Amino acid sequence: MQQILQNLNIGQTEIVDIPCPQLKQGHVMIQSTCSLVSVGTERMLVEFGKSNFLEKARQQPDKVRMVLDKVVTDGLLPTIEAVRSKLEQPLPLGYCNVGNVLKAQGNLSEIKTGDRVVSNGHHAEIVCVPQNLCAKIPDNVPDEAAVFTVIGAIALQGIRLARPTLGETFVVTGLGLVGLMTVQLLRAHGCRVLGIDFDSHKCELARKFGAEIVDLSKGEDPVAVAKVFSRDRGVDGVLITASSKSNEPVHQAAVMCRKRGRIILVGVVGLQLSRADFFEKELTFQVSCSYGPGRYDPKYEYQGQDYPFGYVRWTEQRNFEAVLDMMADGRLNVAPLISHRFSFDNGLDAYKMLTEDHSSLGILLKYKERGGDDKTINLIKENQVEKSIQTDNETVLGFVGSGNYATRILIPAFKSANAFLLSVASGGGVSGVHAGRKYGFRETTTDTDSLITDARINTIVISTRHDSHANLTCKALKARKNVFVEKPLCLTISELEKIKDVYSSVVSNESQSPLLMVGFNRRFSPHIQKIKTLLDGVSEQKSFVMTVNAGAIPEDHWTQDKEIGGGRIIGEACHFIDLLRYLASSTIESSAVVKMGKGVGDTVSIELRFVDGSIGTVHYFANGSKKFPKERLEIFTAGRILQLDNFRTLRGFGWKGFTKMRLWRQDKGQNKCVSSFVRAIQDGAPSPISFGELIEISRVSIELSS
Repeated sequence: MQQILQNLNIGQTEIVDIPCPQLKQGHVMIQSTCSLVSVGTERMLVEFGKSNFLEKARQQPDKVRMVLDKVVTDGLLPTIEAVRSKLEQPLPLGYCNVGNVLKAQGNLSEIKTGDRVVSNGHHAEIVCVPQNLCAKIPDNVPDEAAVFTVIGAIALQGIRLARPTLGETFVVTGLGLVGLMTVQLLRAHGCRVLGIDFDSHKCELARKFGAEIVDLSKGEDPVAVAKVFSRDRGVDGVLITASSKSNEPVHQAAVMCRKRGRIILVGVVGLQLSRADFFEKELTFQVSCSYGPGRYDPKYEYQGQDYPFGYVRWTEQRNFEAVLDMMADGRLNVAPLISHRFSFDNGLDAYKMLTEDHSSLGILLKYKERGGDDKTINLIKENQVEKSIQTDNETVLGFVGSGNYATRILIPAFKSANAFLLSVASGGGVSGVHAGRKYGFRETTTDTDSLITDARINTIVISTRHDSHANLTCKALKARKNVFVEKPLCLTISELEKIKDVYSSVVSNESQSPLLMVGFNRRFSPHIQKIKTLLDGVSEQKSFVMTVNAGAIPEDHWTQDKEIGGGRIIGEACHFIDLLRYLASSTIESSAVVKMGKGVGDTVSIELRFVDGSIGTVHYFANGSKKFPKERLEIFTAGRILQLDNFRTLRGFGWKGFTKMRLWRQDKGQNKCVSSFVRAIQDGAPSPISFGELIEISRVSIELSS
């Protein structure tokens, strides 16, 4: 199938061949018939991509501050690489889609195969969308009308926050698609409406929808007109649906409002507010969030947990339904909003026009009904010669997962280790195509099971969300593949026991057993290898203090979810448990954790006692400053001290012949970790980390997290 992608790094918009997406639990797979280009949002994204690096920085000052903090702690080169990697990730465009349901999975009693539905799917021939982001289309609403539903829901959510009543006066500032639909919906609420815009054509459309207008291109004064419009009382409310860097729309809204009026920001404008504007009138100002309640809530959107109808009357899905109902009975007319139609095959012409013609409104993309549901596509170009695979002496990779860490760290590391990059799998297909094209994979797929059982592949790399690691590891081991799992190995003791059972059965039935490896890379860093050499000459017990300035992440982030990410002890602190276990060269005898009283339990102190009498503490703190280095290790033994700062500088105190080791750039051992694994496969050697240690570290991490 094909999909439209935007490269934010170089500004290129392209139509790309993508594997058909996986059908996930609680999702709907849709064959697109029509989609709508959001002229505001998508024009902004395209223009952002075309801007130079300095202009991008000016548009995102908050991100610039984060980058500068990272430079201080991690160094310039790693920061530049991280920023470039982020910008290179292709961005799927579009969020207004209409099509027919091909398949549905999960408890989807109201949506069935063959149904015509609207969704927030991208510009793609086939989309896979969560059930709560879909709504069935009434029979008398054509596709070309229904495709405006998501835009209408954005307008409707702003109106719900404004709480209009019959006969009230409202101003709509900005008469793009959202603004013109806002005008119609306010009129349907029985309100008098004044529309404001610089575009005379859009003003005329608003007039036809029943609004009075202010055409700024003709020099009309919106404040003066609003005063007359409100009978010199001030309007009851203003909905700002414009896109502008200026602070003027908010100031004008405040001046136009009556005492205790309501201002709702639906669009994007400058927000340097004047206290005086709001203080004297006791104005209410609120920012509207997209389609309505449920937006950006992963439990609602991706896990299908609907809000109780009696307590949350209007969710984003129910707003979709309300807009469709308004279309069905003729109170919402979107036909005049259609300015252009393009076939999807000519979609790039639509984006060229989008950036050149700012008067455009509703740009429709029409799709032909055709196949294109292949789950695997070949990435070898016609003029390229395919390299033959020598499975006897090569590590032939199947990569499961192609997110940011995989594309920035793991895939380049395996490529540098001379592994053969055969196939990369992703759920949606987009990131897999990006990784495949960038690093030279032969093919990309969304069929993970076929990748794992592919006879050409002898090694599986797993870099997906944590809750999938155990199942994928077991599948790969049963297929007699070598397995590299980006930490953690699993999330529960029962999963750990299952992995042990599967591994034992494979080992007992194979003369050359597959290798199992977890990406505990810290132990492979050059600084840690130096520390290990120094400690090997010390027989006394050791005291370890590992301080991790982990930084705060939102409580609703997937890594904090016990069922999906396992929490941060299992998900990241396991790195440091492994590191101390490696340096102690002794089994962990006991462990304990002290958690901060408030929060989600990601600010903790972990205490470890080793069989040889050594002790270690991991201070994993999420409540510090990002300007402080992220990782610091201190080791006390035999009257001597070692101190490692953020894997850049190692200092020795009291060590004969050693005082300092400094690298030009941070090195946490990722490349050496991967190359050691690849070399072990090629040489028929044991895994760089023994199976027993992997199980030990995993068990301790899981028990500490419980």
